[in-house]
Amino acid sequence: MPEQPLVFLSAADVKQALPMREAIEAMEEAFVELSCGRAVVPKRMHLAIPELASTALLMPAYAQGYVGLKLVTLCQENPAKGLPLIHALVVLVEAGEGRPVAVLEGSSLTALRTGAASGLATRLLARPEAEVAAIFGAGVQGRTQLEAVCIVRPIWKAYVVDPDREKARTFAAEMTERLSIPVRVASPGEALAEADVVCTATTSTTPAFSDRQLKEGVHINAIGSYKPHMQEIPEETVCRAKVVVDQREACLAEAGDLIVPLKRGLIEPGDIHAELGEIVAGVKEGRTSPEEITLFKSVGNAIQDLVAAVKVFQAAQRQRLGTNIPPM
Repeated sequence: MPEQPLVFLSAADVKQALPMREAIEAMEEAFVELSCGRAVVPKRMHLAIPELASTALLMPAYAQGYVGLKLVTLCQENPAKGLPLIHALVVLVEAGEGRPVAVLEGSSLTALRTGAASGLATRLLARPEAEVAAIFGAGVQGRTQLEAVCIVRPIWKAYVVDPDREKARTFAAEMTERLSIPVRVASPGEALAEADVVCTATTSTTPAFSDRQLKEGVHINAIGSYKPHMQEIPEETVCRAKVVVDQREACLAEAGDLIVPLKRGLIEPGDIHAELGEIVAGVKEGRTSPEEITLFKSVGNAIQDLVAAVKVFQAAQRQRLGTNIPPM
């Protein structure tokens, strides 16, 4: 029997094969697999390269009959050079025979699955009538955050906050056209005075806003901080919010937004209300009142990449997308 070729799926292929609405449904599957113990997800490996202000991450996972491995690099000096912060590749392997079946451009997949996770969290935790969004960070991740939030809630206006005003203006113009809603550049105070949903997608080591600026009943998706020293969310907000995470173990090891208040004795591990998959599965409840503040803290998990990659690969096979790489 002839060996099947390996398929390379470009960023364009990824976007065509898995639209955001379907990606949100895929994340529902992914987080249930994770929280119900049906996935094998070792801790990701961090390779720090201080002299280059860069980090490489290796993220393996097994679920749904496939093994996935993502290699992602984050180069802090890239944005100043006009280059993407994140580069990534995802390798997908059919687990039964150990056969590699696809290699996917991983930066687009990362942005898609991260936005989709926040879309899922927003669907489960934000007030149903939420209609104004604030995005902190005018990069690729901020774009998919806003796209996902607009799918699950009746958002009619959005704000973008970024210290680079030119970048923020470009974001606002692009997303206004793409989503057909007004997107405006704002300061943190201006954005948060109206925001019902807040998404932070930055690499900040200090909180992006102050707790007193938040509206009652706001929902926050915090996806930028992925190291113990990084922090986007004020400690006061973490202390009074209902905290939901992608995975407890990973967030307690990596999420500065939680680690900083934990070390100061302001919260305890038991103050984490739930994993997102537990809420999807009905094991834990989501929002219980219009007034409470909800916080979804995500450091990113390999199960997201794996399930998204499987969906992309399967759709690509149906749609005849990708470039075949002949077997050796």
